Amino acid sequence: MANPLDTVAPLLAVENFSVLYTGQAIPAVEQVSLTLEPGEKLGLVGESGCGKSTLGRAMLRLLPPSTTLQGRVWFNGASVLDFSPRRLRQFRGEAVALVFQDPMTRLNPLMTIGEHCIETLRAHRPGLSRAVAKERAVAVLETVNIPASRLTQYPHEFSGGMRQRVAIALAMILEPQLIVADEPTTSLDVTVSAQILDELTRLCDQLGTTLVLISHDLPLVAEYCDRVAVMYQGHIVETGPATAVLQNPVDVYTQSLVASARQMQRATGLAHSGAMDTPILRLRNVQQHYTLDTNLVARWLGGQTASLIKAVDGVDLAIYPGEVVGLVGESGCGKSTLSRTILQLVKPTAGTVEFNGTDLSRLSRQQMRPLRRHLQLVFQDPLACLNPMMTVGKSIADPLLIHGLATVTEAEKQAHAMLARVSLTPSQDFFHRFPRDLSGGQQQRVAIARALITTPQLVICDEPVSMLDATVQTQVLELMLALKQEFDLTYLFITHDLWVARFMCDRIAVMEKGKIVELAPTQTLFESPQHPYSQTLLQAAPVLAHFS
Repeated sequence: MANPLDTVAPLLAVENFSVLYTGQAIPAVEQVSLTLEPGEKLGLVGESGCGKSTLGRAMLRLLPPSTTLQGRVWFNGASVLDFSPRRLRQFRGEAVALVFQDPMTRLNPLMTIGEHCIETLRAHRPGLSRAVAKERAVAVLETVNIPASRLTQYPHEFSGGMRQRVAIALAMILEPQLIVADEPTTSLDVTVSAQILDELTRLCDQLGTTLVLISHDLPLVAEYCDRVAVMYQGHIVETGPATAVLQNPVDVYTQSLVASARQMQRATGLAHSGAMDTPILRLRNVQQHYTLDTNLVARWLGGQTASLIKAVDGVDLAIYPGEVVGLVGESGCGKSTLSRTILQLVKPTAGTVEFNGTDLSRLSRQQMRPLRRHLQLVFQDPLACLNPMMTVGKSIADPLLIHGLATVTEAEKQAHAMLARVSLTPSQDFFHRFPRDLSGGQQQRVAIARALITTPQLVICDEPVSMLDATVQTQVLELMLALKQEFDLTYLFITHDLWVARFMCDRIAVMEKGKIVELAPTQTLFESPQHPYSQTLLQAAPVLAHFS
């Protein structure tokens, strides 16, 4: 069949395209038309659940076979919806690549990082020797700041951000014509995020590769994309050059997105009323060291010894009741390890963790149990704390039952109320659904609701809004601040997004290589950072200011 759009010769053309999931009456994507030219960089933005990821996957036929696809998708003049299984495998591997929002959906936990890269190369290029494939793997991994020394390690030995970098390297390794990047830097700090997107856009420029960047981060899209398409409830409501759309949005929904992004960057954090004498949490010389064992044969032959990784290296920090303290730093600097050490999910190698004057590091697992309702964690990956076999409602109500805080009936009632508080309404529509039925942003809101249901004293938030678009991000952060006032909560807020930290935090601690290198009130840090690393972080943060 001839492609009716051949006159403009786009790389990809989507024509009146709709996607309907089995059992749902309303299409997830409805009557979308879109074209992409070779080498173009398109930003696809919109709130969580609007259909961005569905559109990205549907164009590559990565949805379940039972999904109904209507309309046409052309790639280099050929109809993607008519591809045979063999042609489809070749298309996905060599012509297009997808960087998933969650890197663990791309990585096999039983394979080393090096084997992932080598297998991908040799599967599509059978004539390539293993030595040449390994050399190429090393080169590509180094472009995303993963040294060759880590080729023999497994995905679980990497931080969330480093796993995302591996996933990006795997997408780039075959030099495809099109890369669909679905929130590729969600788990990354600003410096590494800039490096990754610099590399992705460099690849586009050098090889004529087209990039579709699916993101909720408007400043990021403004900085790296030529054109923007805005999605809302399955429709594309506005499209055009990035500068034009973000400077003078026409659609009402686009206007609200841009307004939310500008509000986030103008905010300077709440002024704290003044630190009390007794901190709710005090860390003294906290250390978390790990020994990385070398291969037994290598030790015998080469005399190599085990290396020591200082994930957390002598951290001192005091957090006072009612305060919001931000913890920022690049992926792998020790932020998440510190949060797990505070919660005693791992015992510190040295130092003390005092909560309301009690040294938690001296408590047994049984002694810690009653304290856990007062210490909650919102995980970076929402699925990490949601049981896939439990409905959303039961997942949220479960902590109340575990700690004996409510009857089953009362727990369900509170769960409905909490669903409403995190904008999952009407709550009846979400209560009986499973986590897999929700978008990434909706899963994150469920995780937040589950953490806050016990009204804890201290909440450690590990990238709690990293997967939400600007509008919902603002709503959730304002909700967390409202709950903080209502229930007298204290937050340790871990984030790679400096603008979120600025919006949310009274003070910010900057972490580098396991150490806190600077701690200052939020406004002071943004106006006059003292440490060189703090200055580097702030310089790397994308801004929307030139579109205001």
